[in-house]
Amino acid sequence: MDSIKLPAPLTPEERQDTGELRQLTILGANGAGKSLFMEEMISLNGDRAYCINVLSAFFPQLETSTSSLSIDARYREAIRQQSYMRTDAITELDKLLYLLFNDELQNLIELKRSINKKRPGKIKKSRLDIVMSHWESLLPGNRVILSNGRLMFATNAGSDFISAGSLSQGEKAVLYYLGAVMFAPENAVIFIDSPSMFIHPGLLSRLWNTIESIRADCIFVYNSVDEDFVGTRTGNVSILVKRYDSSLKAWDYKIIPPGKFTDEIRAEFSGNRRPVLFIEGDSEHSIDKKLYSLVFPEMYIRPLGSCNKVIETTRTLGEQTQMHRLRPLGIVDRDRRTEEEVAYLRKKDIMVPDVAEIENLFMLPGVIKLMGYRRGRDGEKIKNRVVRDVIRMFKAHSEEQALQHVRHKVKREVECRIDARFSCITALETHLRGLAAKLQPRRYYNRLREQFSGMVVRNDYEGILKVFNHKPMLAECGIHRMLGYGTKEEYISGVLETMKSETKDGHTLREIIRHNLHAPVMERLESSGPE
Repeated sequence: MDSIKLPAPLTPEERQDTGELRQLTILGANGAGKSLFMEEMISLNGDRAYCINVLSAFFPQLETSTSSLSIDARYREAIRQQSYMRTDAITELDKLLYLLFNDELQNLIELKRSINKKRPGKIKKSRLDIVMSHWESLLPGNRVILSNGRLMFATNAGSDFISAGSLSQGEKAVLYYLGAVMFAPENAVIFIDSPSMFIHPGLLSRLWNTIESIRADCIFVYNSVDEDFVGTRTGNVSILVKRYDSSLKAWDYKIIPPGKFTDEIRAEFSGNRRPVLFIEGDSEHSIDKKLYSLVFPEMYIRPLGSCNKVIETTRTLGEQTQMHRLRPLGIVDRDRRTEEEVAYLRKKDIMVPDVAEIENLFMLPGVIKLMGYRRGRDGEKIKNRVVRDVIRMFKAHSEEQALQHVRHKVKREVECRIDARFSCITALETHLRGLAAKLQPRRYYNRLREQFSGMVVRNDYEGILKVFNHKPMLAECGIHRMLGYGTKEEYISGVLETMKSETKDGHTLREIIRHNLHAPVMERLESSGPE
């Protein structure tokens, strides 16, 4: 993906480069010059710039765009080429719907020609097919049909079909965004003003994940004052516009890489409109945020680094509900926690997966089989080979793993027992000398070896995933090669891209992960669709 051109900075020697990116968000206070900054970016990237603005799309246009890449230009060209094209559109949304119908008709004409030539090919999905499919997927329970040359909609608000003009502003916005990106040129830089306008917070992440997946060839530049929205873009580069110098036609701005915001957690929490989910890792390097943002699109994901920080923050804020209106949740890796520790954490609203570490989630049987199906491979056969290889690895490392589990348990219990009060140093020494006899590490070690040996004998693959902490396992078991990926990172990206889509497979993967996490049933938002 190419980099994009940025406006001139106030200090030329501080000129910065975004590098390759998919998402960029322009931020700044009112009056800082954000809109001018975006206009300058559009001018600098004019040969690739494609602008969509929901704020003006539903209202009669006072003037039309002169850009050759705009929906207006596409509409004018369609009128010139097709004599049957309707010319009475007065809003950008009207023009977009006419273009979708024109594209549908052209597809049908091409199909008829191929049939007449006795060379029928596979029916290609039209832009309208894609828009209709995603609109229904994003707004469950809603339907869209073609009737007498018009798009008609049935929504949760009523059983009768209505025209696009009678949809709510939020429903129109979803329709507009889905349709507009379909007409962006290849490798365009798509500029979107106020991307969260009219969209319900619970839909925001899924909508833009879907749109970005539809146009994976494009760069998306957003102009937003909505911190909620910025949090939904997991690979987002932000530009903080501080001020504009009109005499120099230059800006004071700073490029902020993904995960580099340093606002106070409490301020983010109290000002956020969605429930907060605290996780381990960071936004830049770990896969935690990438994965959990897709599994829990209804939540604001906040990486905190260490598991202890996740536990403490979630517990503390959970005990202070009188100070805020949101119930915080957390996720920590299982690592080598005992069943008692896991049960305690879950009672404190901290989810713990039924696998030892996050990479093991990509090795769950359901994930492997589904990805095998998507790649045109025998998923069951691949799963069986992975099970065999993982069991072999676990058998070779079982004594080492048992020792690590014992070390974790002993460390935790020693910490708890040392916290006891002692009247003098002699009492502390006496207590320490007796710890080995009380903790009985060898007895626990032997019990674990017997337990692990039983897992190997029973081919208890999912039980092994729960206790086996072994970072090289995902690469060494060869899932990526069997599925036709070059590396394990490519395989992980393939799973994440599937989860990002609003398809049955994406839904299934998300549910597999949620089930493994014992995720609580989230309270349904007041409305699952747009406002």
